[in-house]
Amino acid sequence: MRVVIVDDHPLVRKGLIAVLESEKEVEVVGVSESVEDAMTLIAQTEPDLAIVDIRLGDRTGFELVEHFGDMPCRFIMLTSSAAEFDVRRAEESGALGYVLKDSMPEELLLAIKMVDRGRKYFDQGLMEVLIRKEADDPLEKLTPKEREVLIALGEGLSNGAMAKKLTISEFTVKKHVSRIFQKLNLNDRTQAALYAQSRGMTAYSPPDDRKEENLDPTGTKV
Repeated sequence: MRVVIVDDHPLVRKGLIAVLESEKEVEVVGVSESVEDAMTLIAQTEPDLAIVDIRLGDRTGFELVEHFGDMPCRFIMLTSSAAEFDVRRAEESGALGYVLKDSMPEELLLAIKMVDRGRKYFDQGLMEVLIRKEADDPLEKLTPKEREVLIALGEGLSNGAMAKKLTISEFTVKKHVSRIFQKLNLNDRTQAALYAQSRGMTAYSPPDDRKEENLDPTGTKV
């Protein structure tokens, strides 16, 4: 099995290489520390499996999973995040595995073997998140792109910064923000940021409302 490792921490990459090289059937064909480099690496090496961290600088490993959704390459998210949002996002993006970084090496190897067979492996301690009823979860009302905008709100980004990060227009950002306010019954950007923090989606960085004077037709700041 040909494996690629994507993580922005050198010690983690070295540790993973040591664990994987102990397995005769596993060959590490490349390592990367960023989304951009990983896209090139995966396209060039065409691995069977990519082990990817969720947080990669100001981008996420989910982008890789979604970008290569049509390729045979399978993905395992290896992360320190046990947040419900990340677990659900991993499943929605198409990742077949989700392993916490404090797991034993044997658990990662088990996950690799199961994913190689086309089966899913999510950390057993997080399984209740996946089987929990979703009917009353307000986040389920949001589209994937609206969730990305909510994360960006939690980071305190301006509309312009969000547009650049998400590769959409500022007009589209404003529409997403307005819909998020409506769906989650929020009044302003600060409430949205605090909501994102409370759901474990991001660390809170207070937005500077003085820089955001964009209003929707109802007069609500977006």
